[in-house]
Amino acid sequence: MPRLARCKADAPRGEALLNIFSVLLDHYGSLKWWPAETSFEVCVGAILTQNTNWSNVEKAINALKKADVLTPEGLRTVEPDRLATLIRPSGYFNIKTRRLKDFIEWLFACHDGSLERMFAIDWRILRGELLTVRGIGPETCDSILLYAGGQPTFVVDAYTRRLFHRLGMLSEQANYEETRLLFMENLPADATLFNEYHALIVAQCKKFCRSKPLCDGCPLASGCCFCAKPNQ
Repeated sequence: MPRLARCKADAPRGEALLNIFSVLLDHYGSLKWWPAETSFEVCVGAILTQNTNWSNVEKAINALKKADVLTPEGLRTVEPDRLATLIRPSGYFNIKTRRLKDFIEWLFACHDGSLERMFAIDWRILRGELLTVRGIGPETCDSILLYAGGQPTFVVDAYTRRLFHRLGMLSEQANYEETRLLFMENLPADATLFNEYHALIVAQCKKFCRSKPLCDGCPLASGCCFCAKPNQ
């Protein structure tokens, strides 16, 4: 297993981040996230996964597939009440119905309903556009760009902030953009790397780096400032 540097090591941040990635990849293997059949399914899933777990999203996605509306045109024409019923398992279904409809309205207004046209523009410009769509915040936006479009932008969530604060690389108050820039400024702009890295962070935080951490057996324990504290 690659050696993980202790916190406050003299290695550059990029080297430390790649070292952490290597340790996690060695421990968990390739996780091949995001599970979807199409890029459009990823976009819909990114909106539906807000404030819920993935198993609930899968139920909603499957319902949309069975109803044959999991396409831009399908979601554009389906009645809101019908859509809300189909995505009910994902929770907050009335809010998410409006968010899906807003996304679809924007997609048709700005890109003729085509993801191919949408992703043909520079992803930095597209990121700014997506963030103007009601209900699409930075995490959802970056998930769409990375997982649906294969663009090199890093996805940040609460797990990311928790893990890298405990590893001594972020302040406890670090916001979304501060956290994202840690990766964007210190790693190669590689969508495949960013994809795998975020999936590994999620796996690590679900198994070990929980709100109340389980340090025994953690692959990152040797370099964790939190686990190094006495009586933890």
